[in-house]
Amino acid sequence: MCGFVGFVNQKDVPTDTINNMADRIKHRGPDDEAYFTDNNVSMGFRRLSIIDLAHGAQPMKNRDGSKVLTFNGEIYNYKDIRKELQDLGYEFKTDVDSEVLIHGYDAWGPDLLQRLRGMFAFVIYDSKTNEVFGARDHFGIKPLYYYDDGKTFLWASEIKAFLEHPNFNKRLNVELLPIHLSFEFIPSRETMFKDVYKLLPGQYFLHKDGKTETHHYFKFNYDHIDNTQTVEEDSKKIEQLVDDSVKAHMIADVEVGSFLSSGIDSSYVLNEASKLKPIQSFSLGFHNSKYSELGWSTEFAKAIKQKNTQIYMDGDDYFDILPTMMYYMDEPLSNPAAVQLYYLTKRTSESVKVALSGEGADEFFGGYNTYLEALPFERYQKFVPSPVRKGLASIARKMPRFHGKRFLIRGAQPLSERYYRVNYVYNYDDRDRVLKDPSINRDSGDYTKHIFDDVKGKDEMTQMQYFDINTWLPYDILHKADRMSMANSLEVRVPLVDKEVAAFAATMPVNTRITPEETKISLRTAAERHMPKENALKEKLGFPSPIASWINDPKYHERIVRAFHSDTAQKYFNVQELDRLLEEHAGGKSNMQKIFTVYTFILWYQIYFPEDTSEKTVELVRRTQI
Repeated sequence: MCGFVGFVNQKDVPTDTINNMADRIKHRGPDDEAYFTDNNVSMGFRRLSIIDLAHGAQPMKNRDGSKVLTFNGEIYNYKDIRKELQDLGYEFKTDVDSEVLIHGYDAWGPDLLQRLRGMFAFVIYDSKTNEVFGARDHFGIKPLYYYDDGKTFLWASEIKAFLEHPNFNKRLNVELLPIHLSFEFIPSRETMFKDVYKLLPGQYFLHKDGKTETHHYFKFNYDHIDNTQTVEEDSKKIEQLVDDSVKAHMIADVEVGSFLSSGIDSSYVLNEASKLKPIQSFSLGFHNSKYSELGWSTEFAKAIKQKNTQIYMDGDDYFDILPTMMYYMDEPLSNPAAVQLYYLTKRTSESVKVALSGEGADEFFGGYNTYLEALPFERYQKFVPSPVRKGLASIARKMPRFHGKRFLIRGAQPLSERYYRVNYVYNYDDRDRVLKDPSINRDSGDYTKHIFDDVKGKDEMTQMQYFDINTWLPYDILHKADRMSMANSLEVRVPLVDKEVAAFAATMPVNTRITPEETKISLRTAAERHMPKENALKEKLGFPSPIASWINDPKYHERIVRAFHSDTAQKYFNVQELDRLLEEHAGGKSNMQKIFTVYTFILWYQIYFPEDTSEKTVELVRRTQI
């Protein structure tokens, strides 16, 4: 696992710029560094050695030296592609997957991407054509950003590297603040920095003569659902796929560990990995058992005779880490579990260089409890005409609170507005109250409606999953997994976010994904054949924490109050509304996610835009390790 940076050369850019950019992300690759510069581009690389430790230095050139590669990730089928290239006459000097990429691009150009199975982001410079080519894996496991203002073109594994380039114009994309408040991330190629873009999952870019084009080489779809499939058949196929994917993800020349919660996903991955070799697992929890999964994870590890390391964190750990976490995150992300993940990866990295994790199972196999609501809403919409539903919703809005009120109101909305991820934290009215300038408020449903339009006509659960696979998975789940692990120089691999696993999941009918009462039933059926039933059937908890109660603890409450009255808060938010949210939370109404979203944005802003804050507020982030 590694990190890379680069830019198209310009006059008057200091020669040490590329080094400084690479140093900004040295946490991604502390083992080695190297650089390439010619009259057209500069490229930098930081390496975390996992395979063929003595070789594989980058930037790497092809056989005639005309193409130069920097690569972050792992290609799990690289040996098969290597054989294909050898048959074409290519000679290999190493046993690293990066050499497959440089020769593969030389042989096939962008068509190489169709052959790859893995997690990757890479950039190849062609000195003959003065063209820069960049690509990102199918589901966005590994990051790739670029800055393009029409004059300057930069790229990097993390946005923070751009800060070291003299022609990077750092500006807040304030128009996206309401979108962030709604989703807790930006569900598009845009970022919170103007002119900085994500290369989307399954995309590649071509930059030449000052112009940048992006193209899709892959897009997940549900065009081939097979309604004849059964739970028994699908569970057996899942068994084969998980076994194969875990084997592929275990390849390394260093020790591989695994994260372990109480849930089925990480437990199943660990269980299959332990069949190949002894593997140490790592679990995070709290001394308060109400929020801790350590009892479950410890007992499961014991049942399969594997060593488990228990890691505890408390409120001081949590709040002290927050500013550092927001620095490494690049963009504000208000998922409370990200803090726990940072702490877990920090402690895990003290023992291993690689860790397996269970991300992706919920999105591909139907694991979120909210998917269960698709069935009753579909029945309601089928039997109650739209005008009647709208009338009932109108009446319900005017009535005092009663059981079923929310269902009637939401039942009149299209899924693109109703799905809870669309207004995950703040809805439109909430944003009107909390924003200092309500004129920038915008319809979050309209911002992402095109994603639902891609699967128009599919059943509601399939639409929900498709939305999550294209937003929640890359921009939250995988984003925080990459940033928090690489902040601690740990490579995290996700066997369930796999090209072959996803291809099969896309064929599964609804009745092999969920029942009216149970989620991801085929995955649970597969897991139950290999592990204790209570683990296979355990309900999803979602990395819980005591953050809601900590917000009311005077020690941490005071930090939040100071942030809510800072210059940053005064600039972007209605401080009276922030105070009201805190008061309501103290009175028993849960506003945790709303409070946490604003608080983390303020911390992030004070770190990346410190020149726009006073000494009083900068004091809040002095603990950051930057």
